[in-house]
Amino acid sequence: MPISLENVGITVRDIEAAVAFFTDLGLTVVGRDTVSGEWTETAVGLDGNHATIAMLQTPDGNGRLELVEYIHPEAIETEPTRPNEIGTHRVAFAVDDIDEALEIASRHGCRPLRGVATYQDLYKLTYVRGPSGIIVMLAEELQRD
Repeated sequence: MPISLENVGITVRDIEAAVAFFTDLGLTVVGRDTVSGEWTETAVGLDGNHATIAMLQTPDGNGRLELVEYIHPEAIETEPTRPNEIGTHRVAFAVDDIDEALEIASRHGCRPLRGVATYQDLYKLTYVRGPSGIIVMLAEELQRD
């Protein structure tokens, strides 16, 4: 059976802030909707759910990110995830210029967890705490062919 990744879904506190962050990094909004009703209750497994969603796509068309802001039931706040927690870990993006990506993130109040590292002279990379506490990895390939 062929399989491909459709998207990664992330629940956020403020969908407008999250959309602004990811579109500034270069993703494009390809759809928005407000969803509710029996079909979403069945698909998601959450009775009475009502949510606003935005689907974003990477410029190459290969990656999609679905952002979800729950209207009902209210989203559950937890401590921000840490890189070593079991479960959803992070979303990663390849960028042409990590310094430019960090400037964009900074305009949204988002900073690296620690700093920028170089991995075997192949990548410069960092983990940034994004909107709603999302961990976002940014990686710049150093040796492009």
